[in-house]
Amino acid sequence: MPSKKVTSIKGFQYAAMLIFAVAIALIQPGTAAGALTIEITQGEKSGIPIAAVPFRWHGTGNPPENLRGIVAADLHRSGRFELLPPADFLSRPSEVSEVRYKDWRLIKAEALVVGRITEKGPDRFEVSFQLLDVYRERVKVALRYTASADQLRQVAHQISDRIFYEMTGIKGAFDTRIAYVTMNITEENDRVYQLMIADSDGHNSQQILKTTNLPVLSPAWSPNGQWLAYVSFSDNRSGANVWLQDISTGSRRPVARFDGSASAPAWSPDGKSLALTVSAKGNTDIYVLGVSSGEMRRLTKHPAIDTEPAWSPDGRYLVFTSDRNGRPHIYRVSRNGGKAERLTREGKENAGASYDPIGNRLVLVTNRGQGAGYQIGV
Repeated sequence: MPSKKVTSIKGFQYAAMLIFAVAIALIQPGTAAGALTIEITQGEKSGIPIAAVPFRWHGTGNPPENLRGIVAADLHRSGRFELLPPADFLSRPSEVSEVRYKDWRLIKAEALVVGRITEKGPDRFEVSFQLLDVYRERVKVALRYTASADQLRQVAHQISDRIFYEMTGIKGAFDTRIAYVTMNITEENDRVYQLMIADSDGHNSQQILKTTNLPVLSPAWSPNGQWLAYVSFSDNRSGANVWLQDISTGSRRPVARFDGSASAPAWSPDGKSLALTVSAKGNTDIYVLGVSSGEMRRLTKHPAIDTEPAWSPDGRYLVFTSDRNGRPHIYRVSRNGGKAERLTREGKENAGASYDPIGNRLVLVTNRGQGAGYQIGV
């Protein structure tokens, strides 16, 4: 089986500026959580009509996993596909030789997924699938996998990734993992924080770290999936620090020891460096840390608050949020330092920027003013 890739999910709450002390204040006992309203204002009218036939089972008993269900859920969740209901299917083929393309044109499917699961031995299964172009009547891709029962979900995600790529030209991210933090309040009014990892669809969740009354924030995956960087208060320091934890062994260590606090870790694309927000001696700036060497370099030096660093895909630049002109906006600086360049000028406030995988667009949080509230923009 191919090794599993990773992605990260991080949440944030943004007022006029995401200042770390404010973020901590928001989670102290006695504070009330505000209601969250999400309004989707733009999107695609409809996705690509695709039919995914239940994978035919060749074995004893019931199939060990519902591959069609996993693939369909992945594709639906992407927003790029319209999954046609199985109740509309006029036939249920499991390979191309059984396909009558006119059956699928009648229900307006543009693509068709067929497959089968074959039991090959004790805890050994062969999965085959084909993606078909209904109107051109040809096979776009055909693949086989061998897996154990507990690997079948990953196989389904890999099938989804391949379908997504073949249909959109964009690399899929279904066979990935997410990192997130949960918080529960006990009967004793303690706050229990858990750092969790899971498959991209939330299955196979696993606890990585558990703390009581010591917040855990901002998990970030290393590019190779071996390490998680996150913000923790669990070393009894007055301020927060960024920690590294090995996913396979559970061992962890602080990235550095210094006066003040560190937050908002962001891995460089090559995994050799971490960008950090460091607050020390009344100033908050962006630093870059060599993960192996421990060498810390200061990238920004300004009396304003510089925070939320994010790398460009080629590793040459970092974007960050700064209020150096009175309101938070997005700036860019070379990884070698130098003068920062302001990138955003529209809107009242802009923050939390990240590059798209190609590197020619930014996704960010924006407030255009006039009561519009905060929105996600590109």
